[in-house]
Amino acid sequence: MNRVGLGTDRHRLAFGKKLILGGVKVESPKGAVGHSDADALTHAVIDAVLGAAGMGDIGHHFPDTDPQWKDANSIELLKKCVELLKTTGYRPTNVDAVVHLEQPKLGRLKQEMAANIADALQLPRHMVNVKAKTGEGLGPVGTGDAVEALAVASIEKMSTMVVRTSSTSLPVIKP
Repeated sequence: MNRVGLGTDRHRLAFGKKLILGGVKVESPKGAVGHSDADALTHAVIDAVLGAAGMGDIGHHFPDTDPQWKDANSIELLKKCVELLKTTGYRPTNVDAVVHLEQPKLGRLKQEMAANIADALQLPRHMVNVKAKTGEGLGPVGTGDAVEALAVASIEKMSTMVVRTSSTSLPVIKP
């Protein structure tokens, strides 16, 4: 059985912060503000994957009120989500994502972002696509005040269920 999920994320941009997208450090005078590394692209992918499985969202699994996730590497969080997904017998099959950012232009970095996400999802590189768009001067993205990302992910039931070796129960699936 195949399932599809949608994820979105938006972060305010501020001077003096790092800008990380898809696990790539982007050279920019402004970076994203957030509890973790504020990687909007990877956060959107996480939400898409979790949503496809009916397992809530990034805030449920990695709440910004928990100090252990402070400055967390979002690619590592995505890897944790893939392992969690496997416990329910599913695996990711593909991702299509778009980043909305006025400046800097991301054209030369999209392939590296897609490769990082594909690696974290344990997918062949051609199964992950990353696009970049500007805000055309409109809204918080267009004025350079925010970065935004959207992602669609599909997952499929694995041919054989993953057997857990510990006595812990399966994760609670939240609607």
